[in-house]
Amino acid sequence: MTQESPAGPEPEQVVADLTDWVRRHWNPAMTLRDWRKLLLASGWAVPSWPERWHGRGLPAWADELVGNELLRLGAVGIPVGSGTWLAAPTILAHGSDDLRDRLLAPILTGEQTWCQLFSEPGAGSDLAGLSTSAVRDGDSWVINGQKVWNTSAHHADMGMLLARTDWSAPKHQGITYFALPMRQPGVEVRQLRQMNFHASFNEVFLTDARIPADNVIGEVGQGWKAALTTLAYERRFSALRRPAYSLTHGRALDEARAEADDHFATYSWYPQRAGRPDLVIEHAQAAGVSNDPVIRQAIARLITMQRVATWTAERARVARAMGARPGAEGSIGKLAASNVARESAQVHSMIAGAAALLTGPDSALGGVIAEVLMSVPGQSIAGGTDEIQKNILAEKVLGLPAEVRVDRDVPFSQIKHRG
Repeated sequence: MTQESPAGPEPEQVVADLTDWVRRHWNPAMTLRDWRKLLLASGWAVPSWPERWHGRGLPAWADELVGNELLRLGAVGIPVGSGTWLAAPTILAHGSDDLRDRLLAPILTGEQTWCQLFSEPGAGSDLAGLSTSAVRDGDSWVINGQKVWNTSAHHADMGMLLARTDWSAPKHQGITYFALPMRQPGVEVRQLRQMNFHASFNEVFLTDARIPADNVIGEVGQGWKAALTTLAYERRFSALRRPAYSLTHGRALDEARAEADDHFATYSWYPQRAGRPDLVIEHAQAAGVSNDPVIRQAIARLITMQRVATWTAERARVARAMGARPGAEGSIGKLAASNVARESAQVHSMIAGAAALLTGPDSALGGVIAEVLMSVPGQSIAGGTDEIQKNILAEKVLGLPAEVRVDRDVPFSQIKHRG
């Protein structure tokens, strides 16, 4: 953990400077867009970023501190969503100066929303096995292929796209990372209906879609490196935290709340995917089994697992605030979340018995428990399967021998692809 240099600002001074600026500039009657442009110009939107890219060059801890202080002062910060959480840090780390100039500001003001276009029907856990193609044609790239499990793609302006540009290279080396304009004739988005009756995900069909030649994030053929950055941020523990906006009214605040409502509606079932361990005690009491010693032991075991995972997440949050990039702790947290979700589903099943399968207002906790059982399997898949996380920890943290991969150095064109 790095320590702040003596010349660096103290948190108290950062808060004082921010408070003074907000008191002089915050006006809830402004439009949300106008306020965020002002916030961006001041450097307070992303204070840890370099000054050239809309920041103030402050230590990494300033981002969380400033975000929380803006809310405490009744103001509004940067937008929620994959644009700010995934695309922006990836572009900042790997994008050209031109891309940073063009793409970062619209993300931070909320003018453009983003989605992630990584997984394919034949390339999920083995993401590097993707076969969506990108062929250079003059001043643009022509894209053909299919993506799937793309959250919010049906209303995104831009997409974080991985496509294959070199079929003669090994599969990890022939991939390029693009910023894809979504609103064009060659992009068709179809929503997918899930077994829990929600429709958060989409499949995206790309038919001669075009991307400007300079919309490459990183280097051509080296997109895997940038993709790992995106995936590391995706595995952060608190990515879906909803901002606690002031309950007072004003155009900027009303628009920010509506923006958050629209975004988080897509994720309304995610608490059920996480198993709802917060409901086990209430569920046991409602079912009249809270004094059953077996049930009590199961609940105690679950709460212990949850608290340990929470402490691990907090340590990771502090490390990021001190400047560390997301790393192995993301895989640890992902595995812990899967274990907690499965254990929680099992405890809810023990409490409800066969009634856990029933839905409707008269079922266990109004149908929430049935939704938990249908949704929890997704926790072990989304954002990289449990098996992938175990490989990362085994190889990157424990230093164990790498998994045998017979296709590691083989040209991708020679690999038998799944249909």
